[in-house]
Amino acid sequence: MSFQAYLDGAEKKTGKTPAELLAAATERGYDSTTKAGVFLEWLKTDYDLGRGHGMALYHVLKNGPEISAKHVGTDGSHRDESTTLRLDGIAHR
Repeated sequence: MSFQAYLDGAEKKTGKTPAELLAAATERGYDSTTKAGVFLEWLKTDYDLGRGHGMALYHVLKNGPEISAKHVGTDGSHRDESTTLRLDGIAHR
């Protein structure tokens, strides 16, 4: 599954865009220095999100919306359309 697919899945499951979830994380004081386990536990407790969805969001929290070009333009299951992840929600595409 691609990074974007994980972010889209988190939105479908929670009803919140990735940007809204990341804003809620910032409100809680989470940032790039937050440990993954702490962040994942919060997502599980408050939003019932699993590790895959959580790690995609954690990547954005820690590194921003840019990802490696490794899978962009390929036809595999991990293919992303762009090196920039969309955080504004499915409806905005």
